[in-house]
Amino acid sequence: MTVHTEFMRRCFQLARKGEGYTHPNPMVGAVVVHDGKIIGEGFHRRYGEPHAEVNAIAAVRDASLLRHSTLYISLEPCSHYGKTPPCTGLITEKGIPKVVVATCDPNPKVAGKGLAWMKEHGIEVIEGILKEEARMLNRAFFVNQLIERPYVILKWAQSRDGFIDRIRTSREERPSKLSNELTSCLAHRLRTRVQGVMVGTRTALLDDPKLTVRHWYGHQPTRVVIDRTNLVPNDSALFNGSAPTIIFTESVTPERSKMPGVKQIKIGFSNETIQQVLRQLYDDNIRTLLVEGGSQLLSSFIEQQLWDEAFVETSCKILHSGIKAPSIDGDTVSNERFLHATRLHLKNQITRNFL
Repeated sequence: MTVHTEFMRRCFQLARKGEGYTHPNPMVGAVVVHDGKIIGEGFHRRYGEPHAEVNAIAAVRDASLLRHSTLYISLEPCSHYGKTPPCTGLITEKGIPKVVVATCDPNPKVAGKGLAWMKEHGIEVIEGILKEEARMLNRAFFVNQLIERPYVILKWAQSRDGFIDRIRTSREERPSKLSNELTSCLAHRLRTRVQGVMVGTRTALLDDPKLTVRHWYGHQPTRVVIDRTNLVPNDSALFNGSAPTIIFTESVTPERSKMPGVKQIKIGFSNETIQQVLRQLYDDNIRTLLVEGGSQLLSSFIEQQLWDEAFVETSCKILHSGIKAPSIDGDTVSNERFLHATRLHLKNQITRNFL
């Protein structure tokens, strides 16, 4: 491991501390190094708050050392005014002579402009250190910026013989329990990392899910349900006001318009339904979407290649018959630490194009 990669990996560790709080901004970490030692470090804590570079520079006790230090950043610093002033201006003002960057920012407002600014102002710039890892860290942000749609994560639990549930016809029939306490906590943790959680009509009807975070600490994502003909009852848990809810339907109803926290979006269902949903969610600043079911909805995302990552939990239980689990192909990463649970990181072709 070189000195550059050692300090850049520390930037990645810091960046992950902001996971779930920086949307729609990326996760970014930064360290200031003087004579081979870190004298200041910081990360982007929350959207609208100071960026990682600002926090790292502010953490340096002796500001005079900045003129003899190297700043490491996991993503190119901004050079434009947004919620905060441009970080390139601060770097120049403090006289930092050398900056090491993992990867360029795909945001068109930045996209190399920050690197050019620093070079024009006499700062030595080294770029591309652990570039692939940096892009993987902010893969959702890269999809948002380059493809202009939410980063889509699929999630389901299935039996050992490949079923996600038995056949049910009413809410009174309990679903097959395929998750355990540990994997349920992990599922709720995943919800805190996204901005939207989606289910289809059948899942909303039969499971009456809350789609809220209850077994982990973190923010509540927006609940999203596709309910074309308004079959989901108005007394469903999705409309209990505990988190915002978006309904995609072909006809807006006055009753739901009066419900607190409920937003109805009218779309056409003749073709490209999923594409319409993703465009609307992106326009609503929902940049990460977790799709939890049911099988038909999950399969639609898979068939149309509108997904980026999937988490599939395989139970030891055997159902023998029921609703078949979706079929999916991709690069598999198993997590052997969790009994009966397999984590699949599956990238579709769109994601591979820029990683």
